[in-house]
Parts: sequence; C-alpha cells; structure tokens
Amino acid sequence: MRRLFPVTEETAAQASGGAPDADAADREWGLDELAAAYAYPRAGAATGPGGRTPWLRANMVTTLDGAAQHEGRSQPISSAADMRIFGTLRGLADVVVVGAETVRQEGYRPARARAEFAELREAAGQGPAPAIAVVTASLDLDFSLPLFTSALVPTLVLTGAAAPPDRVAAAEKAGARVVVAGDGRGVDPARAVRALGDLGMTRLLTEGGPRLLGQLVAAGVLDEMCLALSPMLVAGDAQRIASGPSVAVPARFELVSLLEEAGFLFGRYRRRGPSGPGPVPPAPTDT
Repeated sequence: MRRLFPVTEETAAQASGGAPDADAADREWGLDELAAAYAYPRAGAATGPGGRTPWLRANMVTTLDGAAQHEGRSQPISSAADMRIFGTLRGLADVVVVGAETVRQEGYRPARARAEFAELREAAGQGPAPAIAVVTASLDLDFSLPLFTSALVPTLVLTGAAAPPDRVAAAEKAGARVVVAGDGRGVDPARAVRALGDLGMTRLLTEGGPRLLGQLVAAGVLDEMCLALSPMLVAGDAQRIASGPSVAVPARFELVSLLEEAGFLFGRYRRRGPSGPGPVPPAPTDT
C-alpha cells in the first residue's frame, strides 16, 4: 500500500526517484495506519447522541469498465487490500446499512467482534461489533439465517410503516429490531439516517447494493464515498455501483485521499458544500 494523494514532500520525492519514507513505500499497511487513513470526521454540531452528527459513508468496488459485480457478486472483482479496507471500515462503524437484495445475493452474516479492533472501539465508546441494518420494504428475508438469529449485536430491519405485519412479527421473533423509517411501504433515506442517529449510531457505513446506494445518492444523504477501482474488465451487463432515480444536479465530491496496492486504487471522496438531504425520491417497492 502506498499513498498517492494528498501529495507530501516524501511522496513527491518518491515520484522523482528519491528515497521513499514509510508512508510512501509500497508495503502492507497495519491496522493503525488504515484506521487513521479512514477515520470518521471529528464530532460536529450536537445533533446526535454524544454531540455527534450522523455521517454516512459508502464503500464500493468497481472495475475499469464500470461493473460493480461479476456474475452477481462483488467478490470476484475485489482483492486482499480491498478486503483489509472493507474490514477496517466495518471496524470503525457503528452500523452497516445494506439492501435486502445484497443480503440475499452476498450471503450476509452478522458482523463479528475482532480482537484487533477491541481497543479502538472501546476508546470510541462503541460496542464490540457494528450492527447490520437491512433496508427492506417487503421484509422478504429468511429470518432463520444467522444474520438474524445469532448476531452479537441485534440486526436492525429498516422498513416503512405499511410493512406487512406478519413479516414484522417474524423479524422480531427471530431477534431483529424493526425500525420504522418511512410512512408507506418503503424507506425514506433521510429518515433512516435520522433514526439510526437517534439510536446512537452516528458512524454509518453502507455497502450497497447499487439500488440502495442509488436511493441514498438521490436523497442527498451520502456524505462520503470510499471507492475501490479494480484493474479488471468484465464487459457483460453488470450493474454500476449505483442505480435508480437520477439527481437534477450532479452531486460534486472532492478527493480526500488516494491509496494504491497491486494496481487497485482506493479513493476517499467527501461531498462538497453544505450538507443536508435533498429531495427524497419515490420509495422503492422493495429492496
């Protein structure tokens, strides 16, 4: 792993043939270095518990030709470095927000407590592992899976007020916590962010899938994008990292950092300008 941006005197020296320092050298970074590189912003306005404002970041991977998946899964276009960053982002988060279709396709399991993150999470006032929050309108999920029945931290189900009562009961019977974040069947993205913040979960991470990420982008609630660019070409008709309703004016993000390992580029981008939710798109019929 080596840092390409922001450029320092040391990284500039390496590019011109000078001696690299520890930060610029191409080597495997330790947990403390990755955690520092992807640290959440410092507490802002006191709008959430503990004086923190909810901050929503996404973590996605895409190929050179824009594919977010190969044969329906993201793993084939990933790498060892990508998975280390994936684990680090989870280790820093209070909650991982994911769409129901991704849960079904990727075989999601509950987040586990990792010894290497224990001290860091304790210092941040966090529990042993992040919760998983599944966004779904229909609750068409297998509630006998470990994600719901044996999670270290109870899995959350984000849904609308008009969700099928029998499915809500099934989720709660399995041990999940149902959180209403919409007046109809679907989930209002801005309301979901607020609801998680009200539960004390202000370090938010979403891993998609593309339909959920598209909803978050269209609603204007995404604060940060962590994007891995895979040096692969897959062609076919794979989805992009985000799909769904378009925005009237493209949201502009700025590059915060850029890392590289084994040809993979890992960019971290933050939204420019004042934050705040934009127009909420029509709620999906199912995610």
